[in-house]
Amino acid sequence: MYGFGHGWGMGFGWLVPLLIIGILFYLFQDKTKNKSRSEAQDILDKRYASGGISKEEYEEKSKLLRENA
Repeated sequence: MYGFGHGWGMGFGWLVPLLIIGILFYLFQDKTKNKSRSEAQDILDKRYASGGISKEEYEEKSKLLRENA
């Protein structure tokens, strides 16, 4: 009766908010990384399609994007 808020839950009560923050941070970072890589690949695709770069240059740059993803 008198020990409300004490005990096992008191020691680990900080863990749940910390996990939630960590998961949200991870999801936000992953989304940002994939988005920027996708935008770079889209730009590269458009340059190749318009004839701005050669096939060899396209393949080289596309490979670099995949390696750094």
